[in-house]
Parts: sequence; structure tokens; C-alpha cells
Amino acid sequence: MVHSAAAIIICVLAQAPAAGAQADLKGIVTKQVEFKWTNGTIASIGEVLSEYGDGSMLLLTPDGQLRTLHGEEIISAVEADRQMEPLSPEQVAKELLKELPEGFMTHETRHYVLAYNTSGIYVDWVGKLFERLHRGFYNYWKSKGVKLEEPRFPLVAVVFSDKASYLAYAEREVGEAAGAMIGYYNMKTNRIITYDLTGVDGLVPQGQKVSSQAVINQILSRPQAERTVATIVHEAVHQLSFNSGLQTRLADCPLWISEGMAMFFETPDVSNSQGWGTIGKVNYHNFRLFAQNAAQRAPDSLTTLITDDVRFRNTETAMQAYPESWALTYFLFKTRSKQVASYLGELGELEPLDEVSERQRLDMFKKHFGEDLDKLNRDFGEFMRKLR
Repeated sequence: MVHSAAAIIICVLAQAPAAGAQADLKGIVTKQVEFKWTNGTIASIGEVLSEYGDGSMLLLTPDGQLRTLHGEEIISAVEADRQMEPLSPEQVAKELLKELPEGFMTHETRHYVLAYNTSGIYVDWVGKLFERLHRGFYNYWKSKGVKLEEPRFPLVAVVFSDKASYLAYAEREVGEAAGAMIGYYNMKTNRIITYDLTGVDGLVPQGQKVSSQAVINQILSRPQAERTVATIVHEAVHQLSFNSGLQTRLADCPLWISEGMAMFFETPDVSNSQGWGTIGKVNYHNFRLFAQNAAQRAPDSLTTLITDDVRFRNTETAMQAYPESWALTYFLFKTRSKQVASYLGELGELEPLDEVSERQRLDMFKKHFGEDLDKLNRDFGEFMRKLR
């Protein structure tokens, strides 16, 4: 299942540099750090978000990447005499081309820097798709009275020409899980990684040439392409959530709300040139899956979904956890939008790499949605049974 693998990228990569180490969260210090990375060394100014007793640190670098550095990887670290300035889109593009294989180019939009080695026509379509999502995402939250921050760093996506070249890159980051995904958001690098979707599952009829955005729209508006496009939009929603102040990267965020929000926004309307057009509508794919599993839903399903992420880690239970997360998010967004906003506000204050216990998760949920979970669960079930 694609989403279960994606969840690993979002939250399991958020591991502290040393087990049991205590972070110093008194304030953010800017340092000039030289450290070992991959096959060489990097010297960079960065914001130290956390420091640990064994010399490890969590470092935010000007390209927007979060780097968890072990003490033995740090060559030197001295306090800087200036603040860190995020790289400009042009600088980010230049750094991407140094890192990626030969043949890549870059394409910039208002909020995104896309590196690609597929056709310019396709990457232009992707850029417009992401910008429409960005506009719809911000407009939605504005309509709910939630003021989002503008992304501090350019939003980066890497688009490979085909699955083979995508896998050659992605397997270095996520291992064998990459084979089950057509794209993912990496919370550490802050990048979306994907490939040309017109080549997925034979969506392009034999002999048809992808010669214009109209042809791409025609290809990706076919029913068999809906989940393909929705999946990459799902990952782009994660990127927006963690760059707009709605959520904190590498914080111990409950997966049910992270994944539920992504599924709430994911269904695209590629024929709508004016905006997203489908925010708040029923996600029929997840609605059907939830309805199929409703009769077997455990009495404590709501509690287990809220308090830990175990059900998302197992392939069998993930098949029920993801649709239920969408359904719960949809129910709360539709019936308790003010409480959702306050709940997300508190989640957004979580610190990177801090652990939140099951009891803390439950108490936080009850604080915003009420102590009587049995009643909430009955209201939830009744709402979903009436949904058409």
C-alpha cells in the first residue's frame, strides 16, 4: 500500500541522534558547522534546533534540509556571527543540479523549484498542479480562520523521467519501500520525489505523444489515473502542511491527522483551471474502503487510532487505518472545524524529535474534542452512515 510506505518517510525518519539523550531547547543558536555527509564533507551555517549531551545535534541548513548529526560526524561547530538566510530559488536550483545526475534541468514557479529530466511540458504541468494546490490549501484554511505562514524555503520537487531512474535515487533514501511508491515526501530533505506519471500503468495509449498540457490533462483525467494523481498530490499536501506552520517537521505528530489531512485534500480536478475545486468533497476511494471495513471496526478503534501509530506500520492493519483516518478527519472537519483548528494549533507547537506519550496524545485530543469519546465515536459512526 503506497500510503503506508509514505508514512515511514514522514515520521519514522524522525529518529533522535542518540537514544536517551536530552535536548537543549532553550533557544535556537546559529552555528557554522562542518560535518561528514555521504561521501564527503559539508561546511554550512545552520540553525541548531536541538543539541544533545553526546555532542549530536539537529541542524537546519539554508536549503531547508533538517540534518540529524551524530557527534562523530561533526568536524567542527562554532557560533556564527550572523543569522542564517534561506537560499533563494535560484541558489536552490543551482545546488540541486550539483547533486542530481547529469541531464537534469530546473523549472521555477512562484513557490516551487522543480528539478527534472523529463519533458518540459510535463514538468510545467506539475508546477501548475502544485501551485493550484498551494492556492486551494491556503484559501481553505483562511476560510476557517487559520492564518498560515508562507513557506520559509522554496518548495522542492524532483521529477524523474521514468520509474527506473526514480528507483535508483529513491532506494538510497527509503530502501525497498520505494518500489511500492510513485512518489513520497521526505521530511528531512523537505523534498517531494516522484517521476513522470504519464508513464505509469500504461496510461499513454500506444503511439500517442505527450505533446501538450491538454494531452496530459486528457491522460491523467482518465478514471484509471485518478489514484495515481491523488497519490502525488497527497505527498504535496504533506509538504505544504510542514512548511506553512500547520505542522512541525520531525515532531511526534499523530499519523491519523497527518494522513487524514493529506487524504482530505488529495483528490485532484485536473480539468479545473481556476483552482482545486474538490476541497471538502467526499474522497470516494477511502469512503468505500471505510464502508467495507465498518462492520468489523473494533470498539476501541477510535482510541487506538488517536493514541499511537502502530496500526499504520503493519500492512494488514494499515488497510483499515488509512481509510478510518480519512473518515475521522472528514467528520471532524465538517462538524467541529473550530476544534480542529485549535487542535492543530497545539500540535504545531510540538518540538522536533520530542516524544509524545499515548496518554499525552489522548489528553490533547480530549482537550479539544471532548472527554466523552464513546459519544464522539457514536456521532462519528452515525455521520458516516448518513454520508452519500
